[in-house]
Order: sequence, then structure tokens, then C-alpha cells
Amino acid sequence: MIRFVFVVLGILVFFNRAALAQKLEPAKGAVEIIQDEKITQLAGQYRKMSVNNPEIDGYRVQIFFDSGSNSKNKATGIKGEFETVYPGVKTYLSYKEPYYRVRIGDFRTLTEAVGFQKKIAAEYPNSFPVKDKIIQ
Repeated sequence: MIRFVFVVLGILVFFNRAALAQKLEPAKGAVEIIQDEKITQLAGQYRKMSVNNPEIDGYRVQIFFDSGSNSKNKATGIKGEFETVYPGVKTYLSYKEPYYRVRIGDFRTLTEAVGFQKKIAAEYPNSFPVKDKIIQ
């Protein structure tokens, strides 16, 4: 009989502790973030800088470059042809004396740029990836 009383008391104590532990735990799904105020300020500054300067270091694939009297017309023609075949890929025509260049894509990694360059290599055999500022 005494043994039975101790077992019952033990069970009551166990369940009482379990009930107290559940009351002390925070609600499920609630997350409390404790951070320095400066982290919030830095995150805000980063957002402002990203809006003012959306360019980051990345890669593009250069499909054309030429100099000469008719190079601008050639570059414009190649840019238009590319946009017709690949309408979802951004194209950029630029001039850096004495060359007109046509570059395509906004790739974050060299691996992405090389992968795309291989995809278009049949149509643009002289294409190659280049480091450039890209739009994020």
C-alpha cells in the first residue's frame, strides 16, 4: 500500500512539473529577435544604397566587338538579331573607343556566364564571358 502511494505521488509530481514547464515556454511560432539598434540602421543604409546603385560585380557574355566605319551598324544589327532569338535575355550595346561592343545577360557567377556562352556558341562562336557591372 505504501508503495502504491509513492507511485501515485511520483506520477502527480511528474505531471505537475510537465504542466508548469508548458506554461513557462513561449508560444509556438513566436520568435523574439534581440539585436543592436545599429544593425537595423545598417540594414536600412544598405537598402538605400541598393536602390541608388543597383549595379554589382558580375559577368556578361560578349558576343560582338568591332571598330571601324560600319561597326555601329553591325553592333546594332547583331543586338537586334539576338533580341529576336532570345527575347528574355538583356542585351547591352556600348562604345569604348574605338570599339562597339554587344554584351548579354546579367550573371552573378562565372559559371552561369560560361553555361550560357556554351548554349549560344553555335550562333556566336567568338563569344566569351567578361567581368562587368550587372543590374541585380
